[in-house]
Amino acid sequence: MTVTQSRSAGLTRPQVLAWRNALFAIFGLCGLSMASWASRIPAVKEALGVSTSSMGILIFGIAAGSIVGLLASSHIIARIGARRTIAVVLTVGAVGFALAGFGVTVGPSYAVVMVGLIIFGSMFSICDVAMNLQGAVNERVLARSVMPIFHAFFSFGTVVGAALGAGAEAIRLPIATHLLVVAVIFAGGALVSVRFLQSEHIITEEAVSHDDHSMTWRGRLSIWRDPRTLLIGLVVLGMAFTEGSANDWLALAMVEGHGTAKATGALVLGIFVASMTVGRLAGVSLLDRFGRVPVLRGSAVLAAIGLVMVIFVPVLWVSIVGVVFWGLGASLGFPVGMSAAADDPKTAAARVSAVATIGYFAFLVGPPVIGFLGQQIGLLPALLVVLVLVLVAGLASGSAREPLPPKVMAN
Repeated sequence: MTVTQSRSAGLTRPQVLAWRNALFAIFGLCGLSMASWASRIPAVKEALGVSTSSMGILIFGIAAGSIVGLLASSHIIARIGARRTIAVVLTVGAVGFALAGFGVTVGPSYAVVMVGLIIFGSMFSICDVAMNLQGAVNERVLARSVMPIFHAFFSFGTVVGAALGAGAEAIRLPIATHLLVVAVIFAGGALVSVRFLQSEHIITEEAVSHDDHSMTWRGRLSIWRDPRTLLIGLVVLGMAFTEGSANDWLALAMVEGHGTAKATGALVLGIFVASMTVGRLAGVSLLDRFGRVPVLRGSAVLAAIGLVMVIFVPVLWVSIVGVVFWGLGASLGFPVGMSAAADDPKTAAARVSAVATIGYFAFLVGPPVIGFLGQQIGLLPALLVVLVLVLVAGLASGSAREPLPPKVMAN
């Protein structure tokens, strides 16, 4: 017995562009929610009256939920589709987000906050896979690179979320009220946007047997034995490690390693984030012109040059130039890896889930590794690990090579 994997009556250009714009909104809303929480962490710690280590355990709730969500994501998407998945998990995630705020202000209750963050983290990571899958398919329908711009909108969302969080803190807005407002915006915006999404199977119309490996748990787990998927994961691992290490340690490395003021360290981190955003916006034209592999290799080299400048040159302006190179070089690895993982429509959800899990592993494990090494040998020498990994990512970038253009059904 067979089922039709997809059937498209054809999409008009306005429909495709509306789909793209809806994904812009969803990526931005995800960035907004995450930064809104992060911006209130000091206030949360004070309200709960907990130690730094207890706060670390609380924050780990998001990470733990994320890992569970990532492992379940491909199976959920295979069962109900990416569109419905996004609608459901963002709504449930908004409830968890509001619950965390409620736990901080009413009580307060450490356990309630933890439960809320676990719910939010698991739903967020499932949405991460689903929206990247949707983005990759939309990119193929448009026949041009768009994924980096989706991730740039996530960055825009984090900037807006951080600004709103700073404003909420300035006017002493209760955390429960702040997070509830963000949750309503998050869920409402997502439910409106999801109406414009299309099926992730819009490209192909071929029949798929029920014994196809993409339709079973065992088959989807077999993706983890696929060499190309693992190599793409290695690219994402190196680039995610490169990005995450800067987000967590760059400001402190500038202060302790180069003797800058704390304000300067914060400014340098801002320069890195801005460079990442510019790289994602500018990377679209580079990808369309040169293809994934040359751009990824060039990005790895650029990031490596930047890291060398930051680690070895004790001159502030040189280090700042190095940070710009580092940010530009790290900007495209994750979004391009997501695009490459989704090349095969049959197994896209499972592959994107696997690659995203590897990337999240780098974000979770990277900071403690750098911190441990930094305690032993100093933060700047510890960044040599990042340098090695970004070079490994560059060597593995051939795995992201584009397939032959698929047949797209469109008017």
